[in-house]
Amino acid sequence: MKNYWKGMACCLTAAIAWGISFSVMEEALQAVDPFNFTALRYSAAGIIFVVVLLYKEGASAFRLVGERYLLAWLLGSAGFCGYGFFIFHGQQLAGPDGARSAAVVIATTPMLTVLVNWFLRGIAPTRISLACIGTSFLGVIMVITQGNFQALTGHSVTVSSTAFLMIGAISWSVYTIGNAYFPHWSAYRYTTMTTLLGLITIHLVNLSLRLTGVVPAPSTEAVLRVTPHLAYMILIAGVLAVLCWNVGNKIVTPANGVLFLDFVPVTAFMMALIQGTPVGQWQWGGAFLSGAALVVNNLHLRQQLFLSEKGTKRIPTASRRC
Repeated sequence: MKNYWKGMACCLTAAIAWGISFSVMEEALQAVDPFNFTALRYSAAGIIFVVVLLYKEGASAFRLVGERYLLAWLLGSAGFCGYGFFIFHGQQLAGPDGARSAAVVIATTPMLTVLVNWFLRGIAPTRISLACIGTSFLGVIMVITQGNFQALTGHSVTVSSTAFLMIGAISWSVYTIGNAYFPHWSAYRYTTMTTLLGLITIHLVNLSLRLTGVVPAPSTEAVLRVTPHLAYMILIAGVLAVLCWNVGNKIVTPANGVLFLDFVPVTAFMMALIQGTPVGQWQWGGAFLSGAALVVNNLHLRQQLFLSEKGTKRIPTASRRC
C-alpha cells in the first residue's frame, strides 16, 4: 500500500511540473525555437540522468548487449524528440492561447494511451476505466472553458497546431506504454537509456533543420535570455518530472498513471488563480470531477488487481485437490 501511494505521488508531481512548464515555455518560445530548446534541454538532462544511473546501478547499467536497444531508441525518440518537438511547436503555432491549448490536448493522453495500449498490447480497457477517463476529461474541459463549451472553438488553434499537439501527445503515450516492454529495467535505467538514445534523433533532426535553413542556430544572447526557463525545464520538468513519471508508472502501471495527466491543465488553472484570475463555480466543479474520476479509477484498478491475485493464489490449491 505504501509503495502504491508513492507511485501516485510521483505521477502527480510530474503532472504538476508539466502543467507549469507550458507557462514557462510560453515566454521561452519568444526567444528560442522549440527544436533548439529541446536539444539544449535534454542534452543537459541526459548528463544528469547518466550521473544518477551511475550512482544507483553502476557502469554495468549502460551495457546494451542482448538488450532491446532498437526499441529503446524508438521509444526515446518518441518520448523526447517527438514530444519535445511537436508539442511545443504546436504551442508556438497556436499563438497567445498556445499554453492553454497544449494543456487541454495533454489531457487527452489517457484516452490516447488506452487506444495505443489496446492496439500495441491487446489490453482492452474496462468500461469503468473508460467512463473514468471520459469523466476526468470532461472535468478538465469544464475548468478550461469555465462552462462555456463553445469557447473551445474560439481559441486561436489552427488545424496545423492541433495536429502537432496531438502527435506530441501520442508520442508521449507511446513512450509511457513502452515502459512495460522493459520490466527488468529500473525506472532510472529506462529513463537514462531512452534519453541518451533519443538524443541521437534529437540532434540529427535538429542538425537537418539547421542545414536546410528551416531553423537558425540560437544566438548566445537568446540562450542567455532563456537561461531561467532552461533551468526549470531541465531540472524540474525534465529530470525530476521524467524520473517521477517513470518511477510512478512502474508502480501504478501506465493505464493508471496517465490519468494524472489530467492534472496538467488543472495546474494551469491553479497558476491562473495564483496570478489573480477569478475562479468560477464551473472551474471548481471541473477540478472536483477530474479528481473524483481519478480516485474512482484507482480504486477500480486496485480491486481488479486484488481479485486477479486472489484468483491466482487459488489455482495451486485447486490443483492439489485434483
